[in-house]
Amino acid sequence: MPGLLAVAEQHLRIGAPADLTDAVTRSHLDDGRCVGWYGPRTPGWRVAIDAERADAAVPPTLARRFGVEDFWARWTRAECCCKLANVPVAAWWRRHGLSTPADGSAVWRTLWLADLVITVGFVPDGRGAAVGGCSR
Repeated sequence: MPGLLAVAEQHLRIGAPADLTDAVTRSHLDDGRCVGWYGPRTPGWRVAIDAERADAAVPPTLARRFGVEDFWARWTRAECCCKLANVPVAAWWRRHGLSTPADGSAVWRTLWLADLVITVGFVPDGRGAAVGGCSR
């Protein structure tokens, strides 16, 4: 999996949701765009992505709770881990905040592409409910 994460930007497309319906997985942005993962299917692994606009204002309530430094990178990692673990974000916050504990079975990479912050994560298939966290 590290090899695929190392070249993750080659497998991401940004566009209109209607143009990315064939993506393996997608993340929708607040400005109407979508990011799709077009990497090869990886037997034994599930993939998730989360994307946000890098220049988006951090909502004041979240800024007070989690701070603004590197917010969108931390946010996309936590969201990606939530998707892989099949856990609501509010439940994740209570346990981990916006951190990604290193004791999990998932691996991830956060990258900056165009005006976006995007995290791509993988977890061994069938382990989603058991993901206690994500690791780099």
